[in-house]
Amino acid sequence: MRRLHYAWVVAGVTFIVMLGAAGFRSAPSVLMVPLQDEFSWPRGEISVAVSINLLLFGLIAPFAAALIEQYGIRRVIGTGLALITLGSALPIFMNASWQLILFWGVLVGAGTGSMALVFAATVVNRWFVKHRGLVTGILTAAGATGQLIFLPLLASLASSYGWRTVSLVVAGCTLAMVPLVFLFLKERPTGDPYGGKALPSQPAGSALGALRSAARTRTFWLLAGGFAICGATTNGLIGTHFLPAAHDHGMAPTTAAGLLALIGVFDIIGTIGSGWLTDRMDSRVLLGVYYGLRGLSLLSLPLLLSDQVRPSLLLFVVFYGLDWIATVPPTVALCRENFGASGTIVFGWVFASHQIGAAIAATAAGYARDAFGDYGGTWIFTGVLAIAAAGLSVAIRARQAAIPARA
Repeated sequence: MRRLHYAWVVAGVTFIVMLGAAGFRSAPSVLMVPLQDEFSWPRGEISVAVSINLLLFGLIAPFAAALIEQYGIRRVIGTGLALITLGSALPIFMNASWQLILFWGVLVGAGTGSMALVFAATVVNRWFVKHRGLVTGILTAAGATGQLIFLPLLASLASSYGWRTVSLVVAGCTLAMVPLVFLFLKERPTGDPYGGKALPSQPAGSALGALRSAARTRTFWLLAGGFAICGATTNGLIGTHFLPAAHDHGMAPTTAAGLLALIGVFDIIGTIGSGWLTDRMDSRVLLGVYYGLRGLSLLSLPLLLSDQVRPSLLLFVVFYGLDWIATVPPTVALCRENFGASGTIVFGWVFASHQIGAAIAATAAGYARDAFGDYGGTWIFTGVLAIAAAGLSVAIRARQAAIPARA
């Protein structure tokens, strides 16, 4: 038997780290109703902490990519894990909403930002030549898998033992990942990456330098605009408000968490399949199809939510799950094709737009619910936005010459 290339070990450790980060970030959606019940904080106010978490998760990403290039994966990821540990353990002492914003918003947001999708893109670009799209899809699916594993557990813990137990469990799981990172997550291959010869190293430039170069192109703004809507319609809306919306309709928290986890199950299938398709099809077309189908599914959601799980709602869960973050592999591929050596850092900025969209949607949906008493209008508005994102994606021109990085 041929010896296993160490790239697969690195990919496995990366998957576990990203799985944990997704689980840690899913906690606020489980805690929203318990915090509202205990402290009488408005849902919009709690949503601000979630929005800051989402925003920092995105804005830290391009700088994390540049810091990884300068200081190495282990140091950056280790620092991120330390921030998550503090941010998830300290809330057990809080008694004011600004503390929630500081702990779950700032600390956990900054910590998970170092383990955002640019981390996966860095690993793929360093360690793989063959199957890049597929491996990107697998690592991206770690986000759904983390949600799958953690959400039902955290919802059950919150119902049985209170939200403080959830905070402590997240802190403990974070600490358990530190040895794994420092023992097995190597920086670069000692020989060739998997499936091909190592290419000559090119300077990626700084985070701001890559942004300045990319921002002069139409492709960057089309990608960023579409990905901002992607964030608004996934993490910002469904990821943050699906559980509270289901609660509004009388559905049990554990049942709603199970549905969100089921979305995660089908997202694993959809994202890995999207990675496979990205190796074979035009990424612009894939993005157009994904966003269009997502928009149609969101437009149907106001008719489907109730106090029970009906077949029509399960159909939405399957359909939406397959499309959840299938957008990532083709977006990474377009950044790599159009921006060359700076592609990973440029993707970090595109991902930052994803989280800006998510943050805006999380806060806006919370305040809209406080003002109107339900989420019906929000589902429809974001469904229309998703269809608009399909138009932005197909408007991207065919592959252009790579842009040189600038410091």
